[in-house]
Parts: sequence; structure tokens; C-alpha cells
Amino acid sequence: MMTAGTYIILIVSGFVIGLIAAVPIGPVNMLCIRRTFAYGSLYGFLSGLGAALADGVFAAIVGFGLTTIAQMIQTHFTPIEIVGGLMLLGFGVHSFMASPNMGLDEKLKAREKNGRATLARAMASTFALAITNPATLFSFTGMFAAVAGLVGGQASYFGTLLLVCGVLAGSTTWWFTLTTITGLFHAKIDARIMGLINRISGGVVTLFGVLILGDVIRRIL
Repeated sequence: MMTAGTYIILIVSGFVIGLIAAVPIGPVNMLCIRRTFAYGSLYGFLSGLGAALADGVFAAIVGFGLTTIAQMIQTHFTPIEIVGGLMLLGFGVHSFMASPNMGLDEKLKAREKNGRATLARAMASTFALAITNPATLFSFTGMFAAVAGLVGGQASYFGTLLLVCGVLAGSTTWWFTLTTITGLFHAKIDARIMGLINRISGGVVTLFGVLILGDVIRRIL
């Protein structure tokens, strides 16, 4: 029978795993930073929340032993990687070419008019980007195995739920912290600096996409 101490270990372990999954600077981080600079903390945070939800899905697949879904992801690893790489290229090129004139951009005005729909799209886009990175599934498998060893192999649905909730909390905390701090500079960004941010973030995200697709081509050949 699992004790209160074991439950605490699972929650804290999940929180740490969520941070480990979210913190490394990758394409999603770059997109969220760029969106926060351009449109403010809320837009950036909800973009990050999409990635946190994807982490939660992977954590649930591993934690609850949803082997059918896990096997499907493993079987279709390459096609999923290709989709993710192409999405990165699309996001990267879009960011690189985006207008730096935030206050004059008609697209931004349209976004302000349709706020809820736009925020939902921001979350959905990063969720799609994160969920098409099947490598995350394998990283969660390793980290969850370490947690299982930490609690002596004890398992229960409630304990697993606490672990998954911890992952969501850790990942969400990272995105809230990152976008809140970044958002402090939102009002101070002019068109020249925003143009530079667009090119740097767009270039980095595009590079990630090229590297992923290049690795797929290398494996196929």
C-alpha cells in the first residue's frame, strides 16, 4: 500500500520531470519567447501551455501503460518526425518573414478582434508541434522508470495520476515563468528589435526543422 510520503515523492518527481521536459531551449521555447515579445505574456503563456499539454499526454501514455498508443507512435516514428520537421520549417519561415511593425500590423489587429479563437490557435499550434516529437515519449519512459525505482516499484492508478499531474504542473510553471519574465520587456520592444528577434527565432526554428528532416533522410538512405 502506498503511503503519504510515496504520494509526495510522486508529485515532486512529476514536477521535476515536467521542468526537465520543458526547460531545454528548443523550437517551442523560441516560438513562445518570440510570441511573448510580439503579442504579450498571455499569448506566449498559452502557446507554452499547448506544449505542457503535449507533455501531459506523453506522461499519461507512459504512466498508465497505454501500450497500443505507444507502439503506434514507435511504429510511425519516421512519418511523425517528418510532419514535425515540416511544421518547424513552416513556423520558422513564418517567424523569419513576420512584420516587425507590431502596432501597425493588420494581422495583429485581427488577432485582437478575435482574441479567444486566436489564443486557442496559439495553444493548438504548439501542442501539435510538441506532440509530433516522439522522442519525448522515450525520454518520459526513462524518467518514469527511475521514479518507479525510487518508490520501490509500487504502482496504482491514483499514484500515476499524481505523477502525471506533477508533470503538467512542472511544465506549466516553466512556461508561466518564462513568458512572465519575457513579457516584462514586451512594451519596450520597438520595430527594429522585433525584426531582429523574428529573424533569430525564425532562423533557429528553421534550423531545428532542417536538422530533423536531415536526420530522417540520413536514416532512410
